[in-house]
Amino acid sequence: MNRFALLSLYRSLTRHKLYAALNIGGLAVGIAVFLVLGLYVRFETSFDKWIPRHDRIYVVQTVWNLPGSPFNGRESQTMGGLLTQLREDFPGTVGTRIWGGEGAGSVLRRGVATKEDVAEVDSSFFDVFDLPMVSGDGRRALADPSGAIISETLARKYFGTSDPIGQTITASYEQPRNYRIGGVFRDLPANSEQKLSLILPLPKGDRNDNWSHWGSSHLQTYLRFDTPAAARAFEQKLSAFVDRRALKDMGPHASKMQNLALLPLTEDHLASRTGGVSSKKLTVVTLGLVGALTLLIAIVNYVNLATARAGLRAREVAMRKVLGADRGALVAQFLGEAMLTVGIAALGGLILAELGLPLVNAAGGLSLAIPYALVVPGLAVLVLLVGALAGFYPALLLSRFPAAAVLASSRSPGGGRAGTRVREALVVLQFGLAIAFMIGTVVLLAQTRHVRQADVGYQRDGLIIVRSISDDTVTPVQRRAVLEAIRALPGVQKVALGGEGAGGSGSKNGDNVPLPGVPGDGPNLRWVTTGPGFFDVYGARLIAGRLFDPARREDDQQSVDMAKGTNILINRLAVKQLRFASPEAAVGKTVGGDRPRTIVGVIENMRFDTPRDPIAPTYFYYVSDPATNANMIANVRYSGDPRAMLAAIRTVWQRMAPQVPFNGDTADNRLARYYQADEQTARMFGIGAGLAVLIGCVGLWGLASFNTQRRVKEIGIRKTLGASAPDIVKLLVGQFLRPVLIANLVAWPLAFVAMRTWLAGFDDRVALSPLYFLGATLVAIAIAVLTVLGQSLRASRAAPAWALRHD
Repeated sequence: MNRFALLSLYRSLTRHKLYAALNIGGLAVGIAVFLVLGLYVRFETSFDKWIPRHDRIYVVQTVWNLPGSPFNGRESQTMGGLLTQLREDFPGTVGTRIWGGEGAGSVLRRGVATKEDVAEVDSSFFDVFDLPMVSGDGRRALADPSGAIISETLARKYFGTSDPIGQTITASYEQPRNYRIGGVFRDLPANSEQKLSLILPLPKGDRNDNWSHWGSSHLQTYLRFDTPAAARAFEQKLSAFVDRRALKDMGPHASKMQNLALLPLTEDHLASRTGGVSSKKLTVVTLGLVGALTLLIAIVNYVNLATARAGLRAREVAMRKVLGADRGALVAQFLGEAMLTVGIAALGGLILAELGLPLVNAAGGLSLAIPYALVVPGLAVLVLLVGALAGFYPALLLSRFPAAAVLASSRSPGGGRAGTRVREALVVLQFGLAIAFMIGTVVLLAQTRHVRQADVGYQRDGLIIVRSISDDTVTPVQRRAVLEAIRALPGVQKVALGGEGAGGSGSKNGDNVPLPGVPGDGPNLRWVTTGPGFFDVYGARLIAGRLFDPARREDDQQSVDMAKGTNILINRLAVKQLRFASPEAAVGKTVGGDRPRTIVGVIENMRFDTPRDPIAPTYFYYVSDPATNANMIANVRYSGDPRAMLAAIRTVWQRMAPQVPFNGDTADNRLARYYQADEQTARMFGIGAGLAVLIGCVGLWGLASFNTQRRVKEIGIRKTLGASAPDIVKLLVGQFLRPVLIANLVAWPLAFVAMRTWLAGFDDRVALSPLYFLGATLVAIAIAVLTVLGQSLRASRAAPAWALRHD
């Protein structure tokens, strides 16, 4: 680009400062949004790609297909003994198991336990996951039953600046033991599906009675193959393997009920439990589209304004042609100016992204950073492409006008009717996407508010869940003592143990319930064990029958012979699943075949888990002494300040069971984790939508300014012929409302399909009301009117004599 072209660009920008600021600023904002959301998409799709040979590692998934079961779908967990059986049937199988992970274990120092990311793995761990070591020999350490490897951060936490190799640490996943540190590995990056800080050897053999029982889930099993073809060939053998190995536990054709599948390691983070598109993946795709479409809106806006304003330079082009410039030189000038302008916008976008990233990280709970080595070359390509788009059309258009015709004309050419139509089409595209964004934002906010306020079947306020009481190292005597101490705290109203709690705190168990007179195993229902006062703590709503009565021996599962029968409660969904006409009709009936279960009451459905999954048809057992069951959690109903109550319970716990880290929180906080991701998505979507609308308004204002300037003489003539100021305002505003109204033809179908797909991921969801669409349209119209109203009013107030003299 020569010196003359640079000078020409400088004069053009400084002569129209507001136009230049709006045009460059709009594109810079679009680039910034694209960069930030692009970084988010890049982070979410990069999980575990840092692992050496990640493309050869597969997660073994358990695929459930039980008739009517609430657990149907896929999970990346298997029974504990699966790898052993695979190696027996398929010699040479390379794999490992990981039991534990994020917050799953603890480290004991001076008798006090601290929760850490502890996991137990096979000695073959490094055959699959070749973690980068800082010091020591990880493979050798894990081959020793008393060896361990530790992350850099955890080593500094417990050993300070001294060398941890050879030192002893007391750690617990199930039972506390002493381990000798044999290696230090680099901290796992944030884009790791597994969270590991302390890795211990997984003891050989079965850990418990159902460790190798088909139908149980304990840990993650990973396999390594040399090629994807080898993995596919292996997967085809798994159905026959399941039928052969699960015959004893699940009967013939077990693979029809429980099968195995292989999932590439890098897909596990965004995988769906149902086999379709997961909510997490849908969120990533949605925000990626928001970033891409915001950039598209900004580009369209920039090109639209650039081509419109270029017509005002027709006389400059004509003079250059008179002075000897050929068409090639003019094309090069316009392209060079456009690319340099886009370059300025790209630099501004990069600055805005860097400034806005801390805010986005705070809003989304992220830790994103700009990788300049990748971003700068990408921006260079963007500058070339957008600069070519913005400069090519005006360059060809203006360079072909005859100089004499342009200089003799009383006005600058602007592309004629075709140019106007092109600009209107671009406005339609801009506002179509912007309105779709607004609809999406409103729906996202409505849905996240709905799931937060929806009835979960119990009072979530004033409820604390203590999960640490289910730790295997807590003895029944300790459980009873801790419960009594919590019950004695001021403000505590009720305390009860149960196999479930708010926020998905409990274990997941399912069972087939044979129905009298109906052949087959019967529907699969979830079952939950409850202790005295469980339903009182939760305030369960009784629909029919009665609740469990401690005075009735037949209610107590621990006091009866299960072969002779016991009493159960069911929820409303189980009534239909068990084929009863009504809750009242279910009371007193016996189901269960050779394990008779008599229904004594029906309660309203209670949602303990994510609102994305349907509530499971459930039946409840009662046990009089739940402290003997290690799978129970404590549910505490209280009054007063939740922070003070939580602190008091923590103090009791640390005094009476210090060997286990305290794990307790309010029901509100535990349920909030289900809403957090969607609320973050709504915030980020809303930011993108707001900026998209802002960019569209900038473009509309620029076009209004341009068209108003071009129609000054027309306005003067109309006023001379009797048109009033309101008539002029209606004329100009109406001209710009037309493309905004047409934009709804683009926005409504796009938003409807996108939001219906997103809402389908929720069991409990809002209706896709027409009011969302009408509201977004009215807001867009109001914004468009306000955007162009100032230009229209100013033009309508101009004196006819001034307008007719204006050039």
